[in-house]
Amino acid sequence: MRRLILFAVICSGIFACNAPADKATTTGSNAEANLALADKYRHAVESKDVATMDSLLADNYVGYGPSVGDSVTKAQALENWKNEVATLYESIEYTRSETLPINVPSGPIAGDWVSNWALLTIKYKDGRGPVQVWVNAAYKIENGKIVRSRTFYNEADVLRQLGYQILPPETGK
Repeated sequence: MRRLILFAVICSGIFACNAPADKATTTGSNAEANLALADKYRHAVESKDVATMDSLLADNYVGYGPSVGDSVTKAQALENWKNEVATLYESIEYTRSETLPINVPSGPIAGDWVSNWALLTIKYKDGRGPVQVWVNAAYKIENGKIVRSRTFYNEADVLRQLGYQILPPETGK
């Protein structure tokens, strides 16, 4: 099964690299500025700098993920980070990070985006960890601010690394 999933991921990557130029491009008038903005946001996450995060998120920001139905406004995201910085995370390190600017010229997600694929190493204040997690985050950028993000990572893998076990529900038998 893992080989099938790996094969599907590789094929998706190959086909994505061969997408027609009118569908999406990795250039745009703001590509360098958008990369710099995403990098500044990444450094703010790594240094747990909520004030910088605040300055980089648009007032109408909405973040989605990692699970279906998860969403936060700017105020909620900043409040979550303040709480997590104070009580949860000892450190967050981007062990690996690759960032790509993308301009989507039309359709429901039209605009300038930056995609970041990263391996994070996280240590917790209570001594748990470290855990490592692959994270994919995509940021839509308008007028020099992040207006939307979609973040994906494997929550179950993080919990497994912390010693949790996922058990099937009891059937009542």
